[in-house]
Formats: sequence, C-alpha cells, structure tokens
Amino acid sequence: MPKLKTKSGAKKRFKITGTGKVVYAQAGKRHGMIKRTTKQIRNLRGTKVLFKTDGDNIKQYFLPNG
Repeated sequence: MPKLKTKSGAKKRFKITGTGKVVYAQAGKRHGMIKRTTKQIRNLRGTKVLFKTDGDNIKQYFLPNG
C-alpha cells in the first residue's frame, strides 16, 4: 500500500490545531472592499474553526498526515 499524499490545495488552505480542530481563513477579503460595509470587512478578519464533521472529512481525505 503506497503512502497517502496530502492534497496541495488543502495544505495551503487549512491548518490543524494542537487539539485537532481544523482552522481556515475566511473567504471574501481578496478584492472588492469598496462594495462591502466596514462591519463586513471587520468581521472577515482572522480565522475560523470548521464544524467538527467538516473538519473530520478534511483530515481524513485531504490532510491524512496532518
């Protein structure tokens, strides 16, 4: 059985915390800030934690060595 490779796209987008949760950067802050309200821009700062079931799928299929 060959070794499982990590998906390149997933390793750029997700990070696994010490407790095993999956953290991701929020979408919607690359361009078009003029259209968005100040409140929207402020709320898109930083990272968020994926729901447990979604995080489990990411770890199983895309980040098997994470």
